[in-house]
Amino acid sequence: MSNFAVFSKTHSNRVLSINKKKLIVALRQKKQRDERSLFVVEGVKLVCDLLRGGMKPTYIAATAEALQTSAIQSVSCEKAECTPKEIAEVSLRQSGQEMVALFQKPESKAISKPTDLVLLLDEIQDPGNLGTIIRIADWFGIHTIIASKTTADAYAPKVVQASMGAIARVSVVETDIVEYLTINRDEWHLPVYGTFLEGANIYNTQVVTPSIIVMGNEGNGISNAVKPFVTDKLFIPNFPVGEVTSESLNVSAATAIVCSEFRRRNF
Repeated sequence: MSNFAVFSKTHSNRVLSINKKKLIVALRQKKQRDERSLFVVEGVKLVCDLLRGGMKPTYIAATAEALQTSAIQSVSCEKAECTPKEIAEVSLRQSGQEMVALFQKPESKAISKPTDLVLLLDEIQDPGNLGTIIRIADWFGIHTIIASKTTADAYAPKVVQASMGAIARVSVVETDIVEYLTINRDEWHLPVYGTFLEGANIYNTQVVTPSIIVMGNEGNGISNAVKPFVTDKLFIPNFPVGEVTSESLNVSAATAIVCSEFRRRNF
C-alpha cells in the first residue's frame, strides 16, 4: 500500500477545498461525469450501501461524526472533515446531509448475448423512474440494463439516490438500442417482450428466460423504431376487468409487475 493510501485512510483534511467544491458542483452535468468518470453520492447510508456493493470512492467530505462510521474509516481515499454548512453548499438535497462522496464510475460491460433476463429501456426520462427501475432490477436479480442514449443518465444524482445502492450491483449500459436489437434479431434470436394495450394478458401468456424486456417512455411508450423488434406483446390488465381505472401504470410500477411475473414463472 502506498504512503498516500495509508495517510488518507487514517487522516482527514480540515477543509472542503474550493477546487473540490467546484468539482462536486460540476459533476451535476452528465458531460463532466462522463469526462471525469466520476459521480456524486450524498448521505452516509447511501455511501455505505455503495461500499458494500464493491464500489470505490475517490473522495469523501463529511462531518467529524460521520467520518467515524466504521465502513468509512476502513476506506482508503482522500477525506475532508467539514461542517454541515459546507456540505450544504454543494448538496442537491433539501434536508441536511452529513456526507458527500465522489465515486469512480465502473467500466461499461461489453455487449454480449444475454444468459438471463435483460431490461432494455427505451427513452426513460424521469430520473426517479430510472433509479426505481434499477432498484427493481436488483431485487429481481437482473444484473444488466440496456439503456437508450436518450434515457436519463444512470449516474445522475437523483438516479443514484432513487436506486438506493442498487447501482452498485446492476450494470447500466448506454448504447444504440436499435443496433442492440438488430444484433439480437440477426444473431442471438432471443424473445423480445414489450407491454402494449393490444398485447396478450401477461398472466395467461407463456414467458421464457433468457429474454429481453423492453420498457418504453413515460408518455409515449415503446418508440416506433423499437416496435418492429418486439416479438411478444404483453398487456397488464386492470382489475376488475371492464371497470374505468387509471389510464396507465407508471413505468417503474409496470416494470416491477413484469419482472415479478417472469421470475415467478421461471423460478
